[in-house]
Amino acid sequence: MKLRLQKLTRIYKQLVMLLVDVSALLFGLWLSFVLRLGEPWPVDYFYESWWIFILIPLIMTSLFIKLGLYRSVLQYIGIKVITTTFQATTIALLIVVFFIWFFRLSEKAEFSLPMSVLPIFWFIVNICVISTRFLLKGYLYSWDSFVNARKQTIIYGAGNAGIQIVENLKKSTIYAPIAFIDDDKSRQGTILNSLEVFAFDKIEKLIKIKKAKVLLFAMPSATHKQRIQILKKLTKFPIEVRVLPSIDNIVNGVVSIDSIKHVEVSDILGRSPVAPKKKLLERNITGKNLLITGAGGSIGSELSRQIINLSPDKIILLDNSEFNLYRIHQELSLMLKSVKIKPSLCTVTNYHQLKKIIKEHNINTIFHAAAYKHVPMVEMNIISGVYNNIIGTYNVARVADELKVDNMVLVSTDKAVRPTNVMGASKRFSELILQAFSVKSSTCFSMVRFGNVLDSAGSVVPLFREQIKRGGPVTVTHRNISRYFMTITEAVQLVLQAGAMAKGGDVFVLDMGEPIKIIDLAYKMIHLSGLTPVDNENPDGDINIDFTGLRPGEKLFEELLIGNDVSQSEHPRIMQAKESKLRLEEVISCVETIKLARENQDEIIVKELLLKYVDGYISELL
Repeated sequence: MKLRLQKLTRIYKQLVMLLVDVSALLFGLWLSFVLRLGEPWPVDYFYESWWIFILIPLIMTSLFIKLGLYRSVLQYIGIKVITTTFQATTIALLIVVFFIWFFRLSEKAEFSLPMSVLPIFWFIVNICVISTRFLLKGYLYSWDSFVNARKQTIIYGAGNAGIQIVENLKKSTIYAPIAFIDDDKSRQGTILNSLEVFAFDKIEKLIKIKKAKVLLFAMPSATHKQRIQILKKLTKFPIEVRVLPSIDNIVNGVVSIDSIKHVEVSDILGRSPVAPKKKLLERNITGKNLLITGAGGSIGSELSRQIINLSPDKIILLDNSEFNLYRIHQELSLMLKSVKIKPSLCTVTNYHQLKKIIKEHNINTIFHAAAYKHVPMVEMNIISGVYNNIIGTYNVARVADELKVDNMVLVSTDKAVRPTNVMGASKRFSELILQAFSVKSSTCFSMVRFGNVLDSAGSVVPLFREQIKRGGPVTVTHRNISRYFMTITEAVQLVLQAGAMAKGGDVFVLDMGEPIKIIDLAYKMIHLSGLTPVDNENPDGDINIDFTGLRPGEKLFEELLIGNDVSQSEHPRIMQAKESKLRLEEVISCVETIKLARENQDEIIVKELLLKYVDGYISELL
């Protein structure tokens, strides 16, 4: 019945309310006569005063319509319905009194209308009209209605933000609050907004007994460290976690449902932020012409977004993917009109086009992010991967040297350290190219090495998210595999700052924190989605985890340093490594060998070359 009424169109709901009001008015009139005369059915008075049973409903419903009482959405009615009803009933009774006085009907009737009936009716009808509306609202949209249809929700934080969000959830058709969780012992056991406040150790009970599906983290005043600690604890439970932004991001202290956002992996794996040094960020960018290769990729696009806010004179976006280039160009074009932005559809393996672009736009700084980075894909396409990564880097470095570009920064990877795959070996050789050029060049060459970036294209996080969304299975290559992770925003900030500190030939290594086991990451993401993994302890879980085995070229853990010769830079999260170099003549010889191998599609020659020149590279020859 409730669902049928809720699904009625607006016009039918208004007609229902009109009929309810007419019934309430007639009932109010009858009760007024009964209370005044002391008879349950004063027929004689009803007979003489039949006109009032037509006149009052007609006048009052007309006034209700005029004053917008039927335009109010029943689900959201509030104090206005009370003031409007008082206004309408008062005006209506004044009209009736005037009508009686004007026609002097009371003098002509044998059984005149007792005038005291009207004030009694005024009190009764206000109570009836107002109460019927709130009773209907309570019946259809009450606090406990559709609890099973909505998501049973725990509010973490019984402070002002938690109380405000509960008030907003009263109007929600998605969430049904069932309890508060708070770490403050003085609040535990109390009742706030009809909800009991529990301690954190009761959360498992609430999930099992009350079938809680969602937890809203409503502690915007918590520090970054506190948020991470609490969110990490919550990942142990199969409940979908959503958060309110920090107190700095809540305007005027008003908390609403619109403020709620999903908990991202970065929220639980992130570290306490270190504010970037503005002078370092601006040094190679402000007022200069920049070229970003691979500008449509994950790192390249974030580089573009951050760089445009540092007031460069011109940004050249270079990518060989038409769609990716179009997307980032459109995005940046809407951000700042004062910065010149030009998209260049070009591959870094095209030396002549590359040189024309850099010369034409008088480039001062190059950020080289273009590369094939997917380990199994490069392992299955060795020639294409090596040619793109090594020859592409060589071309950019050669042009930068020839045209005396001020700075070139290579975006590298932890997979370049003692690589077990072609992709990592090609990136280490790319580092060797820049180191070789830096010996005699006026261009300041540097490279920045870091691990996995959360949510980058091809990374494990978006893959897990999509697999969980499909209902599983989640695929993990090995139970013990681990990786370093960093947010894309922090990684790019550190790349920009590292490039500014370079003296020439520098290998910068970012502090990635502690490595994360991929199986732990899978469990956390499944739990954060409000689901449970299938394992020995929970055979009836929601999502299976399949172990698929290490892929070609993949290793269990990654490293960031080849040797032990490392020093701290002026930034607390950027280290500087000293590593072996190649002579430029050796690099040029290797480049010619790779070009010839590409013509002959000879993978063995390419692998032999990498095995010879890349320290720690281990691979079986084809």
